[in-house]
Amino acid sequence: MGAIDVTEQDSATPDYTMGYGEEYLQALLRLSAKIHAAHLLPYLEPGLKVLDFGCGPGTISIGLAEAVAPAEVHGIDMEPSQIDLAKMFAARYGLDNLTFHVGDVTALPFDDDEFDVAYCHNVLMHVPDTQAVLGEVKRVLKPGGLIASREMISESSFTHPDFGVLRKAWDMFEDLVAADDGHPQMGKDMKAHFVKAGFTRIRTSAAFESYTTPEDVAFIHQVAQQWFLSPEITEAAIKYGAATRELCDAIGTAYDRWKDHPGAFAAIAEGELVAWKPAC
Repeated sequence: MGAIDVTEQDSATPDYTMGYGEEYLQALLRLSAKIHAAHLLPYLEPGLKVLDFGCGPGTISIGLAEAVAPAEVHGIDMEPSQIDLAKMFAARYGLDNLTFHVGDVTALPFDDDEFDVAYCHNVLMHVPDTQAVLGEVKRVLKPGGLIASREMISESSFTHPDFGVLRKAWDMFEDLVAADDGHPQMGKDMKAHFVKAGFTRIRTSAAFESYTTPEDVAFIHQVAQQWFLSPEITEAAIKYGAATRELCDAIGTAYDRWKDHPGAFAAIAEGELVAWKPAC
């Protein structure tokens, strides 16, 4: 996939911890169905209608649309700027079975029993009411329909070497997500949520998304310095008591050291799940 030029934007949804700045958007544009929906792809085949809820810029939606063509894939996200990007990005692939919508995942603009498959990536971790989302997605799934999710396990993610401080950056991130009523460990908690929501035949797994090449290391350093340590994020962290100015400065110094270390390695831990809506 080629890169998309994006400009920094203020978040229209302040409860979304990650925001929509250029650096974080570049991270979203690295996502693909081949990697980030790998646990779902074996279940997909031409003819299955798919919902990608919380689709962001749609890079995963594209791979899903290719897997089920000529059936439709519908991506939905609450942020209009993300949907604009998704439409622009998808147009480059000439896919006529992919449609994007601005909307709320707790009030989906679709009929009951409309989709064969539903998917999300790092969405449940940011929505306060997990059951509201799962109940609404269950409504639009056909009886016997499949749902799949991939969600972060922040406490198992790491940046190495740590220099005695980079673990605190992960702690700071977790505190920020929690302050916005999110769930930074959703990747390992979600099985219980899906059981409560009435899904069956639940299958869980876990994976690491690794960053170890020189290009990966440079990318993580850029995201850390220009997004995570941006004034918007650090001021929020200080306001919520998740960090101090001294800690943010120490994290920035440590990431500069990490970038130049021959053993630099980072990984994001993700829980993966597939489950089914009961057939009757």
